[in-house]
Amino acid sequence: MSNTSMQERAINTIRFLSADGVQKANSGHPGLPMGAAAIAYTVWTKHLRFNPKNPKWFDRDRFVLSGGHGSMLLYSLLHLTGYDLPLEQLKQFRQWGSLTPGHPEAGLTPGIETTTGPLGQGLGNGIGMAVAEAHLAALYNKPGHEIINHTTYIIVGDGDLMEGVASEASSFAGHQKLGKIICFYDDNKITIDGSTDLAFTEDRGKRFEAYGWQVLRVDDGNDVAMIDRAIKKAKKDPRPSLIMCKTIIGYGMPNKQGTAKAHGEPPGEEELLAAKEKLGWPKESFYIPDDVAREFKKCVSKGKKLEADWNKRFSAYKAAYPVEAAELERRISGKLPEDWEKALPVFETDAKGMASRVASGKVINSLVTAVPELIGGSADLAPSNNTWISSSVAFQADHREGKNFHFGVREHGMASIVNGITVHGGIRPYGATFLVFADYCRGALRVSALSHIPSIWVFTHDSIGLGEDGPTHQPVETLASLRVIPNLLVIRPADANETAEAWRVALLNNKRPTALALSRQNLPTLDRKTLAPASGLQKGAYVLLDPAGKKPEIILMASGSEVGLVLDAAQKLSSEGKAVRVVSFPSWELFSEQSAEYRESVLPASVTKRVAVEAGCTFGWEKWVGDKGVVIGLDRFGASAPAKVVMEKLGFSIDHVVEEAKKLLG
Repeated sequence: MSNTSMQERAINTIRFLSADGVQKANSGHPGLPMGAAAIAYTVWTKHLRFNPKNPKWFDRDRFVLSGGHGSMLLYSLLHLTGYDLPLEQLKQFRQWGSLTPGHPEAGLTPGIETTTGPLGQGLGNGIGMAVAEAHLAALYNKPGHEIINHTTYIIVGDGDLMEGVASEASSFAGHQKLGKIICFYDDNKITIDGSTDLAFTEDRGKRFEAYGWQVLRVDDGNDVAMIDRAIKKAKKDPRPSLIMCKTIIGYGMPNKQGTAKAHGEPPGEEELLAAKEKLGWPKESFYIPDDVAREFKKCVSKGKKLEADWNKRFSAYKAAYPVEAAELERRISGKLPEDWEKALPVFETDAKGMASRVASGKVINSLVTAVPELIGGSADLAPSNNTWISSSVAFQADHREGKNFHFGVREHGMASIVNGITVHGGIRPYGATFLVFADYCRGALRVSALSHIPSIWVFTHDSIGLGEDGPTHQPVETLASLRVIPNLLVIRPADANETAEAWRVALLNNKRPTALALSRQNLPTLDRKTLAPASGLQKGAYVLLDPAGKKPEIILMASGSEVGLVLDAAQKLSSEGKAVRVVSFPSWELFSEQSAEYRESVLPASVTKRVAVEAGCTFGWEKWVGDKGVVIGLDRFGASAPAKVVMEKLGFSIDHVVEEAKKLLG
């Protein structure tokens, strides 16, 4: 190890701020911060381009700690380099209301790029950030005006690389030749259970070489010069780079370093003091030497200079390319273009209609000119999901301007990459697959909801109505499982015009992700001259049809493809003199957010006879039908047969709805 005295003191400051935070909380993971401190120091002081006084400067480099359990490493770096994270917050690690939660949370702590902790997600997010950088650079950089040019640095551990999402995302990154990714593998060969030899003996380097990455090796993960040389080499290669750094988990702890005990438990007062003595460090908790503090604070002036230089270059760009500059500024701000909603198509009444997945495809292609930041792709299902943007090409290594992504059969990788594209900024991406495979995306869906990431998920083939593919592909339980994720907006539109409205809501929805559940089978395009306008979708549920001149005695409600069914049932009941209200109910979340007065106007408490119809699990519908209503749903798996046969056999017929309604009416 050839570190200078100042470098070693700075690295030990990071180590022991992190360990002190964990010890004070009596909770956390000291092993990663103590073992990877030299890697982080080298990146942050020698390569990372950032401005602590403006964490959102757009052309900053991104840093992702994929092993989010080592969060004290990040908090120590943020405090030392001048972000608005006071030392007192480090002392409040893992405490109620602090800015230093157990795992990094985007939007909470200044300088945190993305929420990490579920292993592998950060790697996928970082790859998405590099995708966004490459796409925006291709669109906006001009000869003599390189205004988008930044690198994504990622630290991963053994656990990250064991996760399937890491394999999916890394394979995609290698295929795409995303050379602005530099990933450090904290290769300490320890997991919670013990040595990685217990379960993880593959050749990780050869694996990444097979993905198409450049693989570099640093034999001493504490040696700043060696790490620095590897980073410089990585920057010269057009491929993404994995720098394998041999480290010692819990470095410095005399009895725990290199063992599983260093991973996820406080060091203990005696062990921590012994570590400080071993590394020649004062016993004082949260100690920061004055000269080290001054050295780190140089990052503030350096960052201000970097951003000022970029602002100067952007001003020159703005003078030369005012239209492009104005559009880029708008996209960075997150504001949608003026009058973009005029591009939303209006669909004519049609008894045959179209599948809502087809309507969605038409909406995407109508919107893309008005909303140029709308891009996306599918997990090898673009023709089935109807997500292809016909006016553009595929995003590939030789076509970075392309707006279509071939994610391959990598649903989880796709979802984590889409989240990374979204948090990068300047782009509104969507990812698509069959609704049943939302389960393969779930880790990333949950992170997007937790982090208020407004990713858009296009989930087609949304029920047993997909027919012959059978129960393996019929998502009977999936809607219910998505609805229980806090802060995830789920919308299941009833026809083409509700689908257009769903896209309106999704694009305006910039504080949470949106999941669109779309049909494979045709749905009639409803006659809006006799029925309520589709704009009612914006409130989650709305009165689609009311009995003429009568107070309703029963309410039939449904989402998606079953709305047409309950309309037909209502017509039959009405012909027999029954006063029937029909409610289209595309989104529980949106309806729950309306005023009590509006909810009462749609579902009046006085009308207790209610029937809800949805071709999926009945779980949750009891909230809306009450204890005197019934739910026609599916608490079993489906079957393989033509869609009409499956629907009929499993109870989704006019006669069955009418029968259940009459039972309530008496």
